[in-house]
Amino acid sequence: MPRVDVTQMPFGKVYALLVSKAQKKGRTREEVDQVTAWLTGYTAGDIARLEQSAMSYGDFFRGAPAPNPNRTRITGTICGVRVEEIADALLRESRYLAELVDELAKGRPMDRILRA
Repeated sequence: MPRVDVTQMPFGKVYALLVSKAQKKGRTREEVDQVTAWLTGYTAGDIARLEQSAMSYGDFFRGAPAPNPNRTRITGTICGVRVEEIADALLRESRYLAELVDELAKGRPMDRILRA
């Protein structure tokens, strides 16, 4: 089976999956928006608007207004691969968000997730 390039998928579809994952574990959409805003510099309003657009997941990260410099402190394993070792910068950015949502779903406190 061929691998799916998540960066080509519609942002709204991928983001809905991230929100759903967090909500299944008792977290909120607002918390997912908060970690996404911390990572990218988009506001919650920007995120909601972009969910309704045709923007790809990759373009969401390419167009991030203010990528957080502390995002490089995000570590962990996604699909058996260490996030910090992903060579493709765009894929690494998308995996940072997946790792933040995983931490939310695991119940980590927000100040720890945001590397405060």
